[in-house]
Amino acid sequence: MGVLSSIKDKIFGKGKTETATPAATPVSATPTAKAAALTGKPSPALAGKAAALLGGMPAAAPVPEVKPEPVDVEAIVEALVKAKGVPSNWRVSIVDLLKALDLDSSLAARKELAAELNYTGPYADGSAEKNIWLHKAVMQTLAENGGKIPKELLG
Repeated sequence: MGVLSSIKDKIFGKGKTETATPAATPVSATPTAKAAALTGKPSPALAGKAAALLGGMPAAAPVPEVKPEPVDVEAIVEALVKAKGVPSNWRVSIVDLLKALDLDSSLAARKELAAELNYTGPYADGSAEKNIWLHKAVMQTLAENGGKIPKELLG
């Protein structure tokens, strides 16, 4: 698991950042059912059987997509910092943000994070400019994945 995945797990909860794997489709003995299971498309014969079973009932209305409430990243990190009882500048410091989340904040970890975020800037490893870029990129990524981030942290 990479640094970015660890950050997401700490903010959104473990396992919430992974894509769900679809359940296996049961395959019956009939060739048409096997073909439908493998292709994901029902055969015309199966579609006809389904329509007959429904007795001409109208199709159910589609279920509207329910979007989860955004996760308040600021509140989560503030609570972690408060629980530690140690001053933190996590709002601008990638090192302090990683420490607040109980993650490795070493140069090696930040290099890995930069690679995960496709950093291509000119700044040297460990430079203030690169660390600022990392912090903003992490905040942007969290926002894109359902995190509620104050505007001043995205900028």
